[in-house]
Amino acid sequence: MNAVWNLLLATGYLKVHKTEAEPFDDEINAEEAVQYPLALTNLEVKRMFRKMISEWFNDNTRIYYNEFINSLLNDNIRKMNTFMNRVALNTFSSFDSGNKPSEQAEPERFYHGFVLGMVVNLADTYKVRSNRESGFGRYDVMLEPLDRNKKAFIFEFKVLDPDEDEITLEDTLANAHAQIEEKQYEAELISEGFLPKQIRKYGFAFKGKTCLIG
Repeated sequence: MNAVWNLLLATGYLKVHKTEAEPFDDEINAEEAVQYPLALTNLEVKRMFRKMISEWFNDNTRIYYNEFINSLLNDNIRKMNTFMNRVALNTFSSFDSGNKPSEQAEPERFYHGFVLGMVVNLADTYKVRSNRESGFGRYDVMLEPLDRNKKAFIFEFKVLDPDEDEITLEDTLANAHAQIEEKQYEAELISEGFLPKQIRKYGFAFKGKTCLIG
């Protein structure tokens, strides 16, 4: 996170607005007590950022977002796959998603964060949880409806891994579902009174810019 601010400062998009120094008894750590609030350099830079951020959230983005959420809530897996593959092709870069499940690229975390960012706006009707313990492991994402009569959702994200004998995205998807069942991720929802028929378990299998949801 600090690298981003340092880059924007070094390239002239941000400037030091003022220097704030707090009294510090320990001279060795005195430098840590100095803070530098930053500001946009000028009006042109402000307009550039305003235009760029507005384009991130233009009407097309809202349409795509609503399309995915509606498909999810209506059990339309085909449209969920269409949306995710369209967005992945047009938006994801190899740097974002990586080419293999490695500690360096951490592509699963990227996909996890992307989908979590889309569903978090359901917080007014769902409890949105991420990386919480349930059963014998930690699920990736869980959506627990505030209305007990509605569906609940469990998401597991996996990147195709040849080391796990995965050749196709179908293999990866099968392993995602196997993990959901073996780790009994639904235990938390069952304990809250949800029936098994209310719980939707989705695996998200990825390979670069290609996705399979099921």
